[in-house]
Amino acid sequence: MPNFIDRRLNPKDRSLGNRQRFLKRVHDELKRTIRDQVKSDKIADVDAAHGVPIPRRGADEPSFRHSGASGERHHVLPGNQTFSPGDRIRKPETGAGGGGNGRGPGRGEAADDFLFILSREEVLDLFFEDLELPDLVKLNLRETVTYKPHRAGLTTSGTPTNINVGRTMRNSFGRRMALRRPSERECRVLADEIAALEGEERLSLSQRNRLTQLRQELEVLERRRRRIAYVDPVDVRFNRFERQPLPNASAVMFCLMDVSASMGEREKDLAKRFFVLLHLFLKRRYERIDIVFIRHTDEAHEVDEETFFFSKQSGGTIVSTALEEMQRIIMDRYPSNLWNIYAAQASDGDNANGDSERCASLLRDELMKLCQYYAYVEIIDERESEIFGTTDNGTSLWRAYRTVDGAVPNFQMTRISRPADIYPVFRKLFARHQPRSVRG
Repeated sequence: MPNFIDRRLNPKDRSLGNRQRFLKRVHDELKRTIRDQVKSDKIADVDAAHGVPIPRRGADEPSFRHSGASGERHHVLPGNQTFSPGDRIRKPETGAGGGGNGRGPGRGEAADDFLFILSREEVLDLFFEDLELPDLVKLNLRETVTYKPHRAGLTTSGTPTNINVGRTMRNSFGRRMALRRPSERECRVLADEIAALEGEERLSLSQRNRLTQLRQELEVLERRRRRIAYVDPVDVRFNRFERQPLPNASAVMFCLMDVSASMGEREKDLAKRFFVLLHLFLKRRYERIDIVFIRHTDEAHEVDEETFFFSKQSGGTIVSTALEEMQRIIMDRYPSNLWNIYAAQASDGDNANGDSERCASLLRDELMKLCQYYAYVEIIDERESEIFGTTDNGTSLWRAYRTVDGAVPNFQMTRISRPADIYPVFRKLFARHQPRSVRG
């Protein structure tokens, strides 16, 4: 009997369109769950592996089939011993059948949700999707450990540049001693004696026999020297190297945010995405990263991460208090000669009259001499982004910070109104290595 293999692109019960719609639903559900977890989790835990539940309902591929609760049947299934063709069977009441999705107490089997365990790379892929990062930058952010080759013993194979001359010559010397390879001195002694006899005008019979014997011995020695190489391939040893994690210096990341009444959930969500991206960048370079959260209204305080994002405290706005608090913490706990200091500030641009100039002065004259990098993000409405763009127009804080941007090379500022706007603030940081000579 011939066997038929279905090689159609859309075989029965496997519609490509239905499958794509299902994958899109699952992808959207994963993306939504990761977005919610980014809002609720700590910044340092965003790139950890996550378990994401997907509802069982709607996971099956759609298909057409006969309904067991309606319609007419004009046949009897094989193996039936109760009914015959033509018998009328009473339609079961709704919910009276077995199985289903756990409806009704004590009947059927419940369908548990799927639980997808996403790796760190998969979580970052979903997180980066809205940020529109280039693929090369995504790859760089995933590489959290840098390696450096370290000596790890010897090996019998390798490149000529890695030859260990000392160990090779020691092996050669031991092999030549074990095989009793004639030395150059032994050959030279015989050659000198032969030359002395050949210099005689008349040789006696014993001298001629001695000369013949010496020539034979010298030939044997030279033949043995040729057979036993001075350096044999079995003697050669190469230095072996293994990649080991590079011990990086420590870094501290300051997160500064305005929590006045004008900073709503949308603004805080954009700020957190910005802080997460900076943390991932630093995590790629440094083994130890401390995160310091400073929130401010008309007063600034160092708080924990939950208070930083979810506290309901509100009030006026004096931005310079946050910069002063940051400077105080640096002096107390993070000396610039031992720590790489990074800072990220998020605000809607509102500030008290006359305080913006003080903020610019603090940055230009004090903090930027201590920081490796300082990024300021002003969160605005999408309609405002069409009006302001990247011009100098805007709030007093924006205009004051523009003077710092032009004078300090490791200061970056931008406006964002949606997640896709976050990446440009990092473009210069990824494109070149920031100079360390900015410290005083």
